[in-house]
Amino acid sequence: MTASPRAVLPTVLVVDDEPSILDALQKVLTKENMHVRIANSGQQALEVLRLHPVQVMITDLRMPGMTGEDLLKAAKAITPEVEVLVMTAYGTVENAVAAMKLGAYDFVSKPLKRAVVVAAVRKALDKQALVAENRELKAQLAAVTSKSIVGTSQMMRATLELAKQVANSSATVLLLGESGTGKELLARYIHDHSPRINKPFVATNCAALPESILESELFGHEKGAFTGAVRSRAGRFQEAEGGTLFLDEIGEIPLQVQVKLLRALQEGEVEPVGGRTTSVDFRLVCATNRELGEEDRKSTRLNSSHRLT
Repeated sequence: MTASPRAVLPTVLVVDDEPSILDALQKVLTKENMHVRIANSGQQALEVLRLHPVQVMITDLRMPGMTGEDLLKAAKAITPEVEVLVMTAYGTVENAVAAMKLGAYDFVSKPLKRAVVVAAVRKALDKQALVAENRELKAQLAAVTSKSIVGTSQMMRATLELAKQVANSSATVLLLGESGTGKELLARYIHDHSPRINKPFVATNCAALPESILESELFGHEKGAFTGAVRSRAGRFQEAEGGTLFLDEIGEIPLQVQVKLLRALQEGEVEPVGGRTTSVDFRLVCATNRELGEEDRKSTRLNSSHRLT
């Protein structure tokens, strides 16, 4: 008689700076046949998300250090498929609306009620399962269809021809265009027609990452570099070793990070937070929906007027 395969329990990550809340939710959800991981800060939660598959994350909105809002945005940037429930003692409509706009699936108020929390988590798990199934079906469809960009207009043909020419070089590429025009698709096209096709293509939306963790996400960090850095981690540049790094919304990168980005471009070196400089082989493709040239000219005129006054 063949034994049936062991069911894989869904994983729920609970984030709160109050130990009593962590303990109570861990006990409740474990009894509901869920695997529970806990974190007492936003940084610790991000480490869990990087290392373990998580279907649902429950996080407090009011926490010292990284807030629940920042954690929500960072979690979605790292693992877009995770469903997030937010909890707060300040249960107002404004809190709920703000959390939903940031990508939260649902909103529960403290003091927590067992039945409400369990029902919300189960609904989030159902949605996560449907999204995962849909993603798998799309991947299967993509595997049997052409990866080429389809276009017949003269402008599209000229764009693709230029992309093929650029693909054979190692030059940095900047793609300009409004949101939704397919800049990431074109970046993948360049990668797929380059000598780096068999190496990683790492896409990062700079606007989706909170400024407080953007440097760590791009360049990596060493263990103990900041509160919550319980282990060393490679950044997106190192993940793209030998391949292509695509930085979407490059215009949102703050000035202090731009300095390190410039060094990476000029020297091919990255410096992890709290670590030593290391060489990385990557090809950079960037994109933005902003008019960077016009913004630079405006900034120059503004600085000139300040000097005159």
